Amino acid sequence: MAVATERQDPGPAAAGVRRGGAPPRPGRPAPGVAGRARLNGAAPYLLLLPALVATVLLLGWPLVKDGLLSFQNLNMRQLIQHLTEWNGVDNYRETLTSEDFWRVTLRSVIFTAVNVVLIMLLGTLVGLLLARLGSKMRLLLSVGLVLAWAMPPIAGTTVFQWLFATRFGVVNWVLDALGWHSMAHYNWTGGQFSTFFVITVLIVWQSIPFVAINLYAATTTIPGELYEAAALDGAGTWKSFTSVTFPFLKPFLLATTFLEVIWVFKAFTQVFAINEGGPDRLTETLPVYAFIEGVGNQHYGMGAAISLLTIVVLLALTSYYLRTVLRQEEDEL
Repeated sequence: MAVATERQDPGPAAAGVRRGGAPPRPGRPAPGVAGRARLNGAAPYLLLLPALVATVLLLGWPLVKDGLLSFQNLNMRQLIQHLTEWNGVDNYRETLTSEDFWRVTLRSVIFTAVNVVLIMLLGTLVGLLLARLGSKMRLLLSVGLVLAWAMPPIAGTTVFQWLFATRFGVVNWVLDALGWHSMAHYNWTGGQFSTFFVITVLIVWQSIPFVAINLYAATTTIPGELYEAAALDGAGTWKSFTSVTFPFLKPFLLATTFLEVIWVFKAFTQVFAINEGGPDRLTETLPVYAFIEGVGNQHYGMGAAISLLTIVVLLALTSYYLRTVLRQEEDEL
């Protein structure tokens, strides 16, 4: 006797069990969704990878080579004979026990401090001036700043060498015409302070556009309602600046100061091209000192050691600003 049985549809759940085993657990993303999530999480690192590779190749490898050279006795004889003479920390010991190194280090720190103060002060004033000018005058001044900023350092240095030339310089001619006849043939690169004066004017002139243009851009982000509220409270120009403008510009000023310290401290082209660290090596800064001791005196291991010590001094100078900027970013988060 045959018994007829009715076949029932097992439904999607049973079909899923039969085809793929256990059904997917509740709350667990599908394999395709998980893969896309991992890809999205890795996307920022993949985008940064070319820049990281370029940084390692262009900066990291030369720094490693410089570190290796700093532990060698390398001069023309070793270069010609392809010899590698390791001398341990002798280059560092000789440098750190040299009075010239510490004298140049102090000179570099003072030179950097004077330049950065002038750059930040004058750049801030020019940036605030841009914010108050009309559109036409602002455009004209911005074009002038961009042209000064875009000029290559060696080209700008050449122009200043002509301006401060002893016999045919424009500066001496103007001073003579104004009544300072003793300045008619004044040698601006004949003394330490006069040479540093020319270098400082050059570096400040080249750096002001960066500070001014970026500060003006920062002022455009300040809401106008804050100035209106300050005016209703009876605040004048100075009070509005200290209570509204300066708090908004403080992060920018800290970051810009940090960048300017780095830029001025490592300035080589301007200092070397004006007078090659003279007269009598009295205007050498650490980058110029490293170049003259290394390439000029053909003691490349010593020059490499001074270069690495220069980086250490620069890190020490910028550590305070770096901590301040990082602490401020953490507070904003």
